[in-house]
Amino acid sequence: MKGQEVHKLFPDMIKWRRYLHQHPELSFHEEHTAAFVASTLRSFDIDVRTGVGGHGVIGTIYGSKPGKTVVLRADMDALPIQDEKTVEYASKTAGVMHACGHDGHTATLLAVARYFKERPSEIEGEIRLLFQPSEEVCPGGAVGVIKDGALEGADVIYGVHLWTPIDVGTVASAPGPLMAAADEFFIDITGKGGHGGMPHMSVDSVVAASALVMQLQTIVSRSVDPLIPAVVTVGTINGGAAQNVIAETCRITGTVRTFDEDTRMLIRRRIEQMTEMICAAYNTEASIRYVMGYPPLVNNDEETSRFFREAVKVFGEDKVGRIPKLMPAEDFSYYLENIPGCFMFVGAGNEAKGAVYPHHHPKFDFDEDAMIHAANLLIAMTQSYLTEMKS
Repeated sequence: MKGQEVHKLFPDMIKWRRYLHQHPELSFHEEHTAAFVASTLRSFDIDVRTGVGGHGVIGTIYGSKPGKTVVLRADMDALPIQDEKTVEYASKTAGVMHACGHDGHTATLLAVARYFKERPSEIEGEIRLLFQPSEEVCPGGAVGVIKDGALEGADVIYGVHLWTPIDVGTVASAPGPLMAAADEFFIDITGKGGHGGMPHMSVDSVVAASALVMQLQTIVSRSVDPLIPAVVTVGTINGGAAQNVIAETCRITGTVRTFDEDTRMLIRRRIEQMTEMICAAYNTEASIRYVMGYPPLVNNDEETSRFFREAVKVFGEDKVGRIPKLMPAEDFSYYLENIPGCFMFVGAGNEAKGAVYPHHHPKFDFDEDAMIHAANLLIAMTQSYLTEMKS
């Protein structure tokens, strides 16, 4: 019965999702998206709080009896990418698009909100619908909404991510560390500029930077336990403006991905040590700005067990899998540092519908049927928890 009722909401989910896809807003600028969400929730006669941690929106549904509080989270922000799809619902905002499925997350949670609002007798406790801004950009919207009280009195939190790397109709998760911490470094190297034909009169920042880039590649291979996953990537190196001028300054930027705090801090120390030593060897000076980004996303063991138990009931054993660790980061990790919960992946890929492009690609799209599966999963997890934890 639950699946049939959710399926009735599918036309609305498509309508909501496509509207949001046409009107994307970047992180920290989700003003109209938040207004749309708040207006839609109020149309369901749901209590709404706006301005949570910026443009966050919280809708609260109270059950017919007291009990525990479940938080369900959806992110709302888009990316600075030009939409290259040839579909009727393509982005109308130049250079901005929903290239990660957050429009689908928002539409799914609106459907879940409506489902539960129409069935208060099925709720023993409270359901808190958290529409979060700014997941894509550090420090992440989760930090602000937590400071603004989004988790006060909450007992558990669940979130889903529509995921095109796995087929529509399947779901996956895993206990423990699931998504990586994402840190960033910015290294500015200063030498002494001069004529390209008279290098002995100068100090070449580009040569020093090149040496440092090569040495940074040895951190994971020679300083990190080979059984522990980690990534150090140099994304940019910029220095100089002419072929016959020795550059006085050069900048290196990059990202670090890890799953535990010990490895995270080890890599930071090695980057700082290498920068100091290499630049000294090349007679240059360096300054480092190291930004600690999202922490690792660590699923609660008990709530992940709930996922595997409930997902099998909803989708069948052959449609439920264990997802390997992922190097992309998620600020859902901050919630899991505060209360138990589980982050889950819902298959959204479908070659027949053109849903084959990776997340953050200009032609990214997903099979909209995935929203039905995501809604059913969130409903099942919520009902399971509230039933099991009756006061």
